[in-house]
Amino acid sequence: MTLFDELKARQLIAQSSHEEKIRQMLEEEKVTFYVGFDPTADSLHVGHLLAVVSMARLQRAGHKPIVVIGGGTAMVGDPSGRTDMRQMLTMEEIEYNGNQFVKQMSTLLDFTDACPNKAILVNNADWLTKLNYVDFLRDIGVHFSVNRMLTAECFRSRMEKGLSFIEFNYMLMQSYDFLKLYQDYGCTMEFGGDDQWSNILSGIELIRRVEGKESYALTFSLLTTAEGKKMGKTQKGAVWIDPTKTTPYEFFQYWRNIDDADVIKTMKMLTFMTLEDIASFEGLTGSELNAAKVRLAYEITTMVHGNEEAEKALEAAKALFGGNGEQENMPSTEVESAEFENGEIEVLKLLTLTGLAPSRGEGRRLVDQGGIAVDDEKVSSATAKIQTAAFEKGYIVLRKGKKIFHKVMIKR
Repeated sequence: MTLFDELKARQLIAQSSHEEKIRQMLEEEKVTFYVGFDPTADSLHVGHLLAVVSMARLQRAGHKPIVVIGGGTAMVGDPSGRTDMRQMLTMEEIEYNGNQFVKQMSTLLDFTDACPNKAILVNNADWLTKLNYVDFLRDIGVHFSVNRMLTAECFRSRMEKGLSFIEFNYMLMQSYDFLKLYQDYGCTMEFGGDDQWSNILSGIELIRRVEGKESYALTFSLLTTAEGKKMGKTQKGAVWIDPTKTTPYEFFQYWRNIDDADVIKTMKMLTFMTLEDIASFEGLTGSELNAAKVRLAYEITTMVHGNEEAEKALEAAKALFGGNGEQENMPSTEVESAEFENGEIEVLKLLTLTGLAPSRGEGRRLVDQGGIAVDDEKVSSATAKIQTAAFEKGYIVLRKGKKIFHKVMIKR
């Protein structure tokens, strides 16, 4: 099986510009390719993970990745997939965020000199912020048709609510990145999420017009559930790579608790397990599929946080599912003593404070359906309150459903 065919078998490829040529190049050549990451937050999240793992997969096959930190493009904001304009960040925030991205990518990509095809790290602020605007319009802007740009989904979806002129420049900037990397590093392929398809094709066209040469595009499938929703969201928000934002235990539990329908697909897309190994889990249902979920959670947590943290999370999960909720790695919340009135607090209030329920209404629904327990005792009424005396051992454990546990302590 060729590398390209393996990527397809893993359901990673959404679109490609020249399928047969790309298949041949990945099999017969050492390709230099790039993926861009705009540092709009101070951590990568699960949505980024598929691209980073895929880059690592290609690097392990002998190809050379270029990581482009979008220090310049982040100052403008990508309109792709957005219903409104992105928040403008300062240069200091963008630089800090970019440094965090690189630290996190280094667990999967090899940037060391010892690697013969070591990953290259660049920041597009190094060239975009130095451009002369008039020269850029004359040399680059002349190759873009406004009529054609407006047919791109990233712009078309924004026309009703309004598209700012600064965002309209984003496609030109990303296209110029590809041209710059082609000229400086011999980069012939750009990879990215499928929502970047229009921007990547524009880069190919720019290289053809300026250099008279061919370049190639491949987009990764978006990481979605069987229902078509983006993965990596919880009631508390995004699932982050930064362990201070999402603990390794919470990270492990996210994958341990995904829907049955998403397990095999996620194994294929996000782990380095062989397809033969993954096939051994196909067809399992019900409780038998739990072993696959544990394996998935362990593999991804090991990749991101290392073997030691994955082992801790695994042992904590075993203890929890074995009926012992007293584990130090359990996600926890300290509640201010002022939240207690007359020595007690409503269960619904506690559910919202811990993020186990996004609202009191959702908390009431969970209680009514028998889905909430305190220290293994099911909560029978939505009006139930917990006394401070229940915290005598230092904490209580809230359980949502059968799989989600949360330790609650009083902040003294």
